Amino acid sequence: MLTKGNENRVQSEIVCIEDLVPKGHLLRKIDAAVDFTKIYEIVEELYCKDNGRPSTDPVVLFKTAIIQHLYGISSLRRTAEEISLNVAYRWFLGYSLMERTPHFTTLSNNFCHRFTEETVERVFNWILSEINKAGYLSPEAVFIDGTHIKANANMKKAVKKAIPEAAKVYGEQLLEEINKDRDDHGKNPFDDNNDKPPKEKIVSQSATDPECGVFHKGEHKKCFAYAAQTACDKNGYVLDVTLNPGNVHDSVAFDGLYDKLCEAFPEMRYVVADAGYKTPWIAKRVIDDGRIPVLPYKRPMGKDGFFRPYEFVYDEYYDCVLCPENSVLKYATTTREGYRQFKSDSDICQNCPSRYKCTENKNCVKTVEKHVWTDYLELVEDYRHTPPLRKLYEHRKETIERVFADAKEKCAMRFTYLKGLTRNLGWVRLKFAAMNLKKYAIHRWHFCDFFTLCLFSRLFSVPA
Repeated sequence: MLTKGNENRVQSEIVCIEDLVPKGHLLRKIDAAVDFTKIYEIVEELYCKDNGRPSTDPVVLFKTAIIQHLYGISSLRRTAEEISLNVAYRWFLGYSLMERTPHFTTLSNNFCHRFTEETVERVFNWILSEINKAGYLSPEAVFIDGTHIKANANMKKAVKKAIPEAAKVYGEQLLEEINKDRDDHGKNPFDDNNDKPPKEKIVSQSATDPECGVFHKGEHKKCFAYAAQTACDKNGYVLDVTLNPGNVHDSVAFDGLYDKLCEAFPEMRYVVADAGYKTPWIAKRVIDDGRIPVLPYKRPMGKDGFFRPYEFVYDEYYDCVLCPENSVLKYATTTREGYRQFKSDSDICQNCPSRYKCTENKNCVKTVEKHVWTDYLELVEDYRHTPPLRKLYEHRKETIERVFADAKEKCAMRFTYLKGLTRNLGWVRLKFAAMNLKKYAIHRWHFCDFFTLCLFSRLFSVPA
């Protein structure tokens, strides 16, 4: 019992690698789900046919990336080692037990210099199209959210730098609305300020990766990060993703992702997002496009013990605001940011019994601001109280939140070793492509099992 058995380390056996991989292995399901020879068409223009040394099979390179992201392997070096040792990985790539697998430098060089952002995007879209052809894609309701990925940069190596503020994509449209509103109230219009240089702001920039941004929220430790704006359908398939510096707010990064979704999925009807996207511009843009924004309740800002903004009611007929004490706040002006300002009479507010809950202004003047696109936010509130849309919003935790949880816990997307927006965007796309492929393969496999079971029960059913 305590004696050690023979060690058959040098014993030779005749085995078939096909027999060593279990029939229900995940890589078998993925291999049967799609035809990987499509990759040859995608990368054909990147290879020279007439001369040059023999190249590594591009299908092998992309399958290697799928293995890396699918099993959450942190680096290509580690992935190359795992492929050399793992029988299932060798079978998936088409290598025998004794055949030499690609070196990690070959993998790294191809993904750094040959497979550009466009190529990776085409592979991502190809996998998505295969899912759509099979009928598993449901883009009628799209769930949008952002998550932060820690960058490969040290906060101690940060420099202060003045950069121009980014122009708002809706700046011209908002200025037109503001000038029209000011003209209706007898105010002079604002100029477009095209000749003036843009305002600058001081930000912390990484000395090693200048394209990332500082992220600090709540109890999170301040760090350099990237923000991945992601959209998925009700089945959890990632439809598209954009990458931005970590200091870009979700509502600002929304337009880039939304433009791509509108182009790729014109049948999209519902846009489901969290409270960070509940801004006048997003509500206006989605509604004007004929779609319905599904956004949650957003707690109004203000000091504790003071009146809430919704207690100041706007009277559209008289174009004024009524305070909780039924006093009138008259229109004063419309600011360049798009807010109508209504101000109270100081003589009335001075003797108001509720002034301590209303304003701390030394002149006893209460100012209430209403955006020129407030009507769209009120329409969003009406949508929010609709039972079907309220139920649709509850699916966020099962869709986009689940996507982020799986990406970070199972696919190692909490941090990145790469530098730059372009390389990290390709890295994120490959990760989501692998997740889509895994989900599709499992769905397809379960459907085949269910179909086989139904056919078996029909063939061998006993008549009544």
